[in-house]
Amino acid sequence: MPNMQNFKMKLVSPLEKVFLDQEPKSAFTNDDMMVLKNETLSFQLSYTCEPIFLDGQEWAKDCEFGIINANSPIKDKVHVRRVAMIPALYPVQVVYDDDYISTKPGLFPDLLEEIVDGNVEVMGNKWITLWVDVAVDETLPAGDYDISFTLTEKFSGDELCALNVTIQVLDAVLPPQKLIHTEWFHADCLADFYNVEVFSDRHWDIIGNFIDACVKYDINMILTPLFTPALDTGIGLERTTCQLIDVTLKNGKYTFGFDKLHKWVSMCREKGVKYYEMTHLYSQWGARFAPKVMATVDGTYKKLFGWETSATSDEYKTFLRTFLSELTTQLEQLGIADVTYFHISDEPSLSQLDDFRSAKTQIEDLLQDYKFIDALSNIDFYKTGAVQKPVPGTEHVKDFLDENIDGLWVYYCGGGGIGYSSRLMAMPSARNRILGTQLYKFDIEGFLHWGFNFYNSQCSVRQINPFYETSSGYAFASGDAYLVYPGRDGKPLGSIRLMVFFHGLQDLRALCLLESLTSKEYVMGIVEEGLDVPIEFNVYPKEPEYLLQLRRKIYNEIKNRH
Repeated sequence: MPNMQNFKMKLVSPLEKVFLDQEPKSAFTNDDMMVLKNETLSFQLSYTCEPIFLDGQEWAKDCEFGIINANSPIKDKVHVRRVAMIPALYPVQVVYDDDYISTKPGLFPDLLEEIVDGNVEVMGNKWITLWVDVAVDETLPAGDYDISFTLTEKFSGDELCALNVTIQVLDAVLPPQKLIHTEWFHADCLADFYNVEVFSDRHWDIIGNFIDACVKYDINMILTPLFTPALDTGIGLERTTCQLIDVTLKNGKYTFGFDKLHKWVSMCREKGVKYYEMTHLYSQWGARFAPKVMATVDGTYKKLFGWETSATSDEYKTFLRTFLSELTTQLEQLGIADVTYFHISDEPSLSQLDDFRSAKTQIEDLLQDYKFIDALSNIDFYKTGAVQKPVPGTEHVKDFLDENIDGLWVYYCGGGGIGYSSRLMAMPSARNRILGTQLYKFDIEGFLHWGFNFYNSQCSVRQINPFYETSSGYAFASGDAYLVYPGRDGKPLGSIRLMVFFHGLQDLRALCLLESLTSKEYVMGIVEEGLDVPIEFNVYPKEPEYLLQLRRKIYNEIKNRH
């Protein structure tokens, strides 16, 4: 058996994606271990058993079992997970740029698996990586805290390797998030994957677990399925029915049951959700059709509206106006009217302007006191006045910034456009995290992404297993459709992409903190110090060291002012 000197462990930046056959190269030191109160600091530990020579032959250990331990005065705040490799058979879209780790299908580090009783693998000549979070709350006194990580052989207890770090907790609190942030929450996909009845007790438990994860990682708006979302569904196809509203039609009169909506809002409020995003009132890409609506009609439960229903038909108009009149009363009673947002249709084109306007005109008088947001990347469509608060894709956002829109939102999808930030598996993590700094610079009010947990193929032709089919049927580059994986116990498993994006949002909050102590101009001077050109949504430093250096600068500035 090789001695302890053949094992080694390295401290690795959270911005490096470590592959089994490549020694990690990123530098990460105690200088990077500053953290504010109410913040989560993350880093990685990579370890390996190097081959040795016995009788002139190279020899490497086969897989065996180890135990990882973290010893520290703040051990209860340390969470260690194993980085698992996930297949990305469609890592890039047809058109792509050169800022990818690889454009070839392969295995990429992404899934963060929970570790049971410290059990981890040890493999000869392969790099195993652990993801470490240190969640610092407001009660922890400022100061330095040591954490000692030790890897031991499971059965003998022999120490194989160890590494010590020191984190510095600053005497300042990361402020609450101002950004409104939604990652579309697909409750139907949870029922499908776990094979449970929609809105059964077990389904509610699972929904609650996934909403817990949303709130933990700064997602503060939840897509609320009044009716089955009219999203990512091919014409003529249906997603699993998932509607909170009970609809009854008897003798030509509609009645509505809101008990499940009340339960949904109560649960979300209890878990810390701040904003509610109602599912689209019309079909995606132009508002031509009604969403799927199920109802009990004269005693029979059946589909009332769907693809066969024109959005502007008298039947749907009557239904929608009757429903919205009662819904707004419920929203007021629930106390969420001022934090509720509505949608008409996702990404309409200019050729669909008449359909969009007609659909909106049917109901806008009933919702005149509510906010509307719609994904819209066509500036000419916006200039017609049909959409008051557009959500453009980042590759189109410059046109909207030039219009000086108050409270602008943005979204991205897929590769985010040539040169733009996004969070695909094959992208370097720095390209994911930089968005937080961009959101800060341009005073973006809200960020939207379409996939927190979309576990269907494109257009919902079929359900997929997100552990293996990461591109939704070769439709979306791997990593676009979801940020979390469905764990066996009905709880979500995290991803590197989720954590890195969360760090970007923490960057945003830290920049806001420093601004409160100085000024926006002062902070931007630090952000763009030494850069050849100012930061734009498609122009930014690609090197991960830029983000690490910026973080050190910002935290030292905050430290010096407290």
